Amino acid sequence: MSDHDDLARLAAEAYVYGYPLVFDVSMVQRCLRTGFGSLPATPANEFAHARKLAGPQDDFVSVNNDTIYSLAQLDLSGGPLLLRVPDTAGAYYVLQFVDTWTNNFAYVGRRATGTEAASFVVAPPDWIGAVPEGTRVITSPTTVASIVGRFACAGPDDLGRVAKLQEQLTLEPLGDPGPTAGLPEPDDTVPEDMRFWEQLRVLLAAFPPDTEDDEYQRRYAALGLLHEGDSPYHDAPDDLVTALRNGYAAGRRRVEEASRTGLDDRSSTWHMALHLFDYNVDRLGLGTVDSPDWRIGDRRASYLVRAVAARVGLWGNHAYEAVYATTYTDADGRQLNGSRNYTLTFPSPPPVDAFWSLTMYDMPDYFLIDNAANRYSIGDRTPGLVYGSDGSLTLYLMHAKPVEGEAANWLPTPAGDFRPMLRMYQPGGTVLDGSYRLPDIRPLD
Repeated sequence: MSDHDDLARLAAEAYVYGYPLVFDVSMVQRCLRTGFGSLPATPANEFAHARKLAGPQDDFVSVNNDTIYSLAQLDLSGGPLLLRVPDTAGAYYVLQFVDTWTNNFAYVGRRATGTEAASFVVAPPDWIGAVPEGTRVITSPTTVASIVGRFACAGPDDLGRVAKLQEQLTLEPLGDPGPTAGLPEPDDTVPEDMRFWEQLRVLLAAFPPDTEDDEYQRRYAALGLLHEGDSPYHDAPDDLVTALRNGYAAGRRRVEEASRTGLDDRSSTWHMALHLFDYNVDRLGLGTVDSPDWRIGDRRASYLVRAVAARVGLWGNHAYEAVYATTYTDADGRQLNGSRNYTLTFPSPPPVDAFWSLTMYDMPDYFLIDNAANRYSIGDRTPGLVYGSDGSLTLYLMHAKPVEGEAANWLPTPAGDFRPMLRMYQPGGTVLDGSYRLPDIRPLD
């Protein structure tokens, strides 16, 4: 194998390694500058609140249609923040803390800390200081991080209750804040096909990983990714440009293929993804489960897992908070497609301590699909569901509206290929130990 091939292979590895960092920061930047869907653009260290459930206008990968979002993009370079959360009177909510590498490093909410009002200090890396009595400290591994808040919402009639809770969710500086650094700016004059590598270069410098990963990524020096100062991608040697182009394409294919075939537990035709978010092995803080069962054993293998998690479910929770089960095929192994009609029958409801839902997404983007019924998910909180006399529940997955007796249990599909996702919030023990088996989706014709 030639040196050129070796360089391209190294670039493919670097793409897989760095894709989550680039994608995450691009979404942070989007939230700050333009917002998305019903979430307005909001400055750092403030919450942006959605006022309605997500719909097709929210072009975010595998967006949640079960809860109302409250998002905050944190810039802790100016010092720690004081976070206050409301009393939800037992209602489900979660605040998920995600660093720029997409590590879930802390949780606050019903499962993790309860539902009473409380205060927390969110601190930058290595911060040491006095905190108000009765508060707990959450330390972020990176100076930029995201709080992804989700409040359970039973539908349009429940929006007022959720809005009142959102208004009591606050962030403010702890003490006198210093200047904030903001997001690093890549050189946007580099050639278009070098943009990803330039973004990754500046982000690697701004958000160094933990020690073992830092040592690993030094091997990418030959790609220019550790270069300091002006971008090396303006007049890069032809062999490097070719290797980076080929490596980008190969790395992207690898992530897409792994996203389709699955990297985790299978239950019938479903990928349960019980350990899709276990790649954080170093910084497990408040509300996380710090045990070998929830830390991936192979650090090198975790890079592909992390890339797949970002691709198919950016800002998804650990399985002990919520399980995200996906499938692409029916019981016969054929790709799910809106040209056919399907049923999904649960002999008994999925075992959860909070609630469950099935959400429909298109392919290849994994976005919600506009439909005449204005229904994007269906689950145990959907009004009017019709159960069998034996307690079973049959859902109808089809593009056209079914006959009247089946319409209450209908989840519309797109006309083309689709991928549904079953979410189980605070899943029961049989889900987490892998013994629960999801039923296959079966074609009607």
